[in-house]
Amino acid sequence: MTRQAFVESRGFPLDDFQLRALDALDAGRSVLVAAPTGSGKTVVAEYAVEKALAEGRKVFYTTPLKALSNQKYGDLVRAHGAGRVGLLTGDNAVNGEAPVVVMTTEVLRNMIYAASPTLEGLRYVVLDEVHYLQNPYRGAVWEEVIIHLAPEVDLVCLSATVSNAEEFADWIQTVRGETEAIIEERRPVRLRHLYLVGDKESEDVHLLPTFVEAEAPDGSLELRPNPEASRLDSRSSRRGGPAVRGRPRGRLYTPRRVETVERLDDEAMLPAIYFIFSRAGCDQAVDACLAAGLGLTDPEERAQIRAIAEAHVKTLSDADLDLLGYGQWVSGLEAGFAAHHAGMVPPMKEAVEEAFAAGLVKVVFATETLSLGINMPARTVVIEKLSKFTGERHEFLTPGEYTQLTGRAGRRGIDDLGYAAVLWNPYVPFDQVASLASTRSYALQSSFRPTYNMAANLVRRYPPEVAHHLLNLSFAQYGADKEIVRLERQLERSRELLASHRRGAECERGDVEEYRGLLRNRAERRQAARGGAAGGAGGAAGFDALKPGDVIARRGNKAVVLQRTKGRGDEPKLLVLTADRGVMRLGPTDFAGPVRAIGSIELPRPFAPRSPAFRRAVAEALRAVRVRPEDGRGSGNGAARRRGGRGDDGEFAGEARHHLVAGCPDLANHLRYAERAERLARDVERLERRIRGRTESLARQFDRVLRVLEAWDYVDGWALTDAGAMLTRLYSETDLLLAESLREGLLDGLDAPSMAAVCSAFSYETRGPDQGATTRVRFPNRTVRDRLAEIDRIWRDLNVVEDEAGLPETRRPDPGFSPVAHAWAAGKDLEDVLFDEDLTGGDFVRNVKQLIDLLRQVGDVAPVPATASAARSAAGALFRGVVAASSTVGSGASSVPAG
Repeated sequence: MTRQAFVESRGFPLDDFQLRALDALDAGRSVLVAAPTGSGKTVVAEYAVEKALAEGRKVFYTTPLKALSNQKYGDLVRAHGAGRVGLLTGDNAVNGEAPVVVMTTEVLRNMIYAASPTLEGLRYVVLDEVHYLQNPYRGAVWEEVIIHLAPEVDLVCLSATVSNAEEFADWIQTVRGETEAIIEERRPVRLRHLYLVGDKESEDVHLLPTFVEAEAPDGSLELRPNPEASRLDSRSSRRGGPAVRGRPRGRLYTPRRVETVERLDDEAMLPAIYFIFSRAGCDQAVDACLAAGLGLTDPEERAQIRAIAEAHVKTLSDADLDLLGYGQWVSGLEAGFAAHHAGMVPPMKEAVEEAFAAGLVKVVFATETLSLGINMPARTVVIEKLSKFTGERHEFLTPGEYTQLTGRAGRRGIDDLGYAAVLWNPYVPFDQVASLASTRSYALQSSFRPTYNMAANLVRRYPPEVAHHLLNLSFAQYGADKEIVRLERQLERSRELLASHRRGAECERGDVEEYRGLLRNRAERRQAARGGAAGGAGGAAGFDALKPGDVIARRGNKAVVLQRTKGRGDEPKLLVLTADRGVMRLGPTDFAGPVRAIGSIELPRPFAPRSPAFRRAVAEALRAVRVRPEDGRGSGNGAARRRGGRGDDGEFAGEARHHLVAGCPDLANHLRYAERAERLARDVERLERRIRGRTESLARQFDRVLRVLEAWDYVDGWALTDAGAMLTRLYSETDLLLAESLREGLLDGLDAPSMAAVCSAFSYETRGPDQGATTRVRFPNRTVRDRLAEIDRIWRDLNVVEDEAGLPETRRPDPGFSPVAHAWAAGKDLEDVLFDEDLTGGDFVRNVKQLIDLLRQVGDVAPVPATASAARSAAGALFRGVVAASSTVGSGASSVPAG
């Protein structure tokens, strides 16, 4: 499909920002498209798909969530046919070698680390919701993908509007090459901010504009906070009576949910998404609307809603539906109300999404999880409170969170105006509400940090200097020190030039560097003869030019300089290490003449000459240094010096004349390239020193991670042990703890239900303050209890090592899900499994799916075949009933149109 045909196929004229993004892709550049929700960013991604197909290449479309991947898979199948589109998530693997594959971002990261052949022919990668890289738990994956993807792959990054989009695009360009930032701040539908106030002296809820037009000093009109709302708010405070239980009394109150819905209906402001930062609050809001007798649908709409609901839950048994409260849920749905939160099972959430997108359900009471990705635009967004509970404390919404929530207000092509309504609250003055609504700063921040798995994969794939180089290319490092990333890019170019010039200096007749060495030695000996340099004085003079890492020759043996020091009477000394790992101090009298470097190596960090691991690494690097024949005889050979300057010059001149390279017709070019390569090598060394001097916390943290891995025998020098190789394939927040538990045999000898129970401690995390508590857990059997106690012991040991290394502590294994996992893997019914458990259906499904993913990893890497088999059996036993129904390809691939 040509570009013109693509544009015409959209059915509507493209906006300027969309056309500019298409221009960038046509010019072979990566793009970052930062635009408000619903503005049509996905058009750019769809064009990349069309271009890849037209070129006979591949395109990967990545999203942060399985539900989003499923939805996008459905959209692309409808556009291109099932034969050309694949899906790869933790739940599904469908047509993975198709030219268009939708996947979660972690799947792509794992492919890159595994050097999967599926990457061959890849032309574009779409990173949808790329601002997710600031997520503290998973955000680093986006940076890993951007850094490690092959350079010929162009990126299409789709982001919410962020205030530092140019900086983010500049970083991508620094790392990957030409990248264009396409920024669109205008919303596709104008947004009006409203303030809803309950007033005991008024029959109706006040619906006030947050901002009104006022004349600016220059005579123009500008938006200012509504003085009427401010006066009403302050008047309530003055007229308030005594506080009751800390709550101020007054004429104003927070509008109740039912009356808010009624007022929005009266004002023709539905459909609405009503954000309540509590799952229970969302469910209670639906119940309150039903109890009040509200109904927002007609008979035809109710029939359509019933059909959608039944289609989504058809794979669930009647018993499961009863347990999940299907009757009350579908009653609310038919009346035009629904909840949407993580406590619901996916088939029910997806039915809500489809019915709302079709305009059948008029009000959805949702937690903030709805603000990410799922395509559910509304005419109005209501925010009940401007603070939310994070699990530890209440925090005020940030401008970025407010922008994300209100981004769904206004349906493109349907509404001329969208509404964002905030409810009055006695603890939040109106001025604070207006300030939040008017703030546009939402800076994207990195959450990148080296993990044990990441470190092991870097060791497996790259030499040390490249691994540190890649860490310094991260957006986190870019934010901490932009200069480092620029220096790293400069270093990369200098290394490429150096390699090119070294190739130009190569001669098929012989070693050009050897020939240059002869010429250099002749010049040095002439200088020494003229200057009368001899004995120890010459050696002392040479000491000043040496630096740590320089390789020298003494009596035909190599040594590497560790430090320049001073002895008695300020006599210069060299601390050196020999190829047999011996450390000694040498003075000028230990050399027959001037000392010079015959090569150099990079010393390991931290500098620890007493450490056996340090000495071993240095000795291995030293042995790899090639010594030219004239260097091997030692610095300042005494016999040659005694023969005198001219005879010596004649000898070396003769050697140079008869060298194989001397007769090469391109000798002048070879020497010119070699001279430039020598200068470039010095430039590279200088850049490396500057980078080492400026590197901030990331590289140091990486080195601390490596020290922990070396102490626990996952890394030996710069090589992985068998345990380290296993660690590279474990992608878990508790990766090293899981690997060590496997090594110690704590997963061996378990049946499938017990395997599921024990492994759940690595993937499950209790919500709220009871995280990691073990005293109230009803362990399914003694074996599970004992194994989890041993794993907890390893965790304590690991935390001690992490604390000593200054690393963030690995979270404690949480046994809270073990009885549930054991019962479900053992084949018990959902009702029996959840009986007496404070666990919703949605939480149950999500945690089981995460456990299945982890068990499959264990099945792939466990060194004991029986253990691997038990893990795979446990994963299979868990994948049934409501879990399997929530994992089908159709689950999430609804008919919601792309926006």
